[in-house]
Amino acid sequence: MNMTATQKILAAHAGRETVRAGELITAEVDVILGNDITAPVAVKEMKKAGDRVKSPDKIVLVLDHFVPAKDIKSAEQCKTVRDFAAEQGIIHFYDVGKMGVEHALLPEQGLVRPASLMIGADSHTCTYGALGCFSTGIGSTDMAAAMLTDKLWFKVPAAIKVTLRGKLGKYVTGKDAVLTLIGMLGVDGATYKSLEFFGNVSALSVEDRLTIANMAIECGAKNAFFPIDGAAAKYLNAHGVKFSPSDVILPDDDAEYEREIVLDLDSITPTVAFPHLPSNVRSFGKDIPDDLTIQQVVIGSCTNGRISDMRAAAEVLKGKKVADGVRCIIIPATMEVYRQCMDEGLFGIFLDSGAVISTPTCGPCLGGYMGILAHGERAVATTNRNFVGRMGDVTSEIYLASPYVAAASAIAGKLACPQDL
Repeated sequence: MNMTATQKILAAHAGRETVRAGELITAEVDVILGNDITAPVAVKEMKKAGDRVKSPDKIVLVLDHFVPAKDIKSAEQCKTVRDFAAEQGIIHFYDVGKMGVEHALLPEQGLVRPASLMIGADSHTCTYGALGCFSTGIGSTDMAAAMLTDKLWFKVPAAIKVTLRGKLGKYVTGKDAVLTLIGMLGVDGATYKSLEFFGNVSALSVEDRLTIANMAIECGAKNAFFPIDGAAAKYLNAHGVKFSPSDVILPDDDAEYEREIVLDLDSITPTVAFPHLPSNVRSFGKDIPDDLTIQQVVIGSCTNGRISDMRAAAEVLKGKKVADGVRCIIIPATMEVYRQCMDEGLFGIFLDSGAVISTPTCGPCLGGYMGILAHGERAVATTNRNFVGRMGDVTSEIYLASPYVAAASAIAGKLACPQDL
């Protein structure tokens, strides 16, 4: 039938035998996600058209961007979502104390199922494709329509095949791999296309795959897709997800891809995206200056706030001190990750190094709070975007990197690689 994995999932949810790239379809959705910024708009628009959501159990509401509330407006935004969740009987509602950064939280809570169709009013909803489903970001008005009908329209994307070879080296992570890929494609090189990853997928941890899928949007992709292998199945089972062999989706042997990219994991070195685009990538040992001083480090976000990221940062920070003049802010992405950090003694390492620890929040990533940059300041961050003014003043600069590089930079007081400490 010549269909990619993404097209197979869309066809099944549209009740069709086949779909073709470029077609407009209406499909049944399995999960509808909103947060404290996007959900209030969706609630307002939904109530213009109807009073009740169709399937409360399909809706996931996460308060994560500005919580605990940073000001009166963010408090009102959260109150709107809280009231709506209570009124509509929303089962999957995550507030302060049990919330987390949404794209780390949903996989952890077992809300991502292979072969499902997930939408979210947040551009990084593409994260969940790491676990064999179709997931993509939408607008708040689309979220409103989906809450009322359980359906949404889609344009079927064409696809790019990414074939993985080799394996990642010491201090090299999925963040380095996806930055390398974005550097190859550019920020618009996969616009409205699905990125489907095959080859030596098992060389990547599930956490690395989640990081890579998270940043698919940074090269314009509609979604990312990784097939389910043993590691993914183990992760899903550990988080209470039941699925059958029929949920393990693979493309047809003659699936049509617009192009194929070979990503050689062996050749990737610690990589940094320089201002002001995620595609402006440079690698250590080649074209990164050794005197680029910084004022802040942020380790967290929906991209790199999982326990593996916390462990990587602790490995580098252990027994060392954050440089004078550098603010190192560490944000576990969920309350479960927060607890694991406590149980494993990671918080002691962070505090001893001179870092500070926050409860889960998106805060600094979008310039909200918990780490705003002043005029001319530079930050190394494990977040996903480094646009002009993204984390504060328009003259500030953001350098995107892995937790290893971010932690090393905090110690060095400048952009640095762990091998150089």
